[in-house]
Amino acid sequence: QVQLVESGGGLVQPGGSLRLSCRASGIISSIDTMGWYRQAPGKERELVAQVTIIPTYADSAKGRFTIARDNAKNMVYLQMNSLKPEDTAVYYCTMTLLEAGSVWLRQLWGQGTQVTVSS
Repeated sequence: QVQLVESGGGLVQPGGSLRLSCRASGIISSIDTMGWYRQAPGKERELVAQVTIIPTYADSAKGRFTIARDNAKNMVYLQMNSLKPEDTAVYYCTMTLLEAGSVWLRQLWGQGTQVTVSS
């Protein structure tokens, strides 16, 4: 069974940087879209960035965050620079993929990783 495992969250000061990583484990035929969402306390989950071929970003992430995918490793990364307190949230990776032996695309989610931006 395919699972997504995230890493790289933590506590960082305003203006600092973090790099999140997410790996899909299991036997996978192909991965369509990879992305990152976040959910702050009391707020709905929102898209941060996603990439199929060309990456797209939420307005809040443009110019500060960079999403990148490594198809050979079934991984997606989120480089976050110039972090602000309002970036504090649980960050979730997601992949829409085709598992080996399946004919249907499935969207999977990671367990989430906490990012806290505070001085």
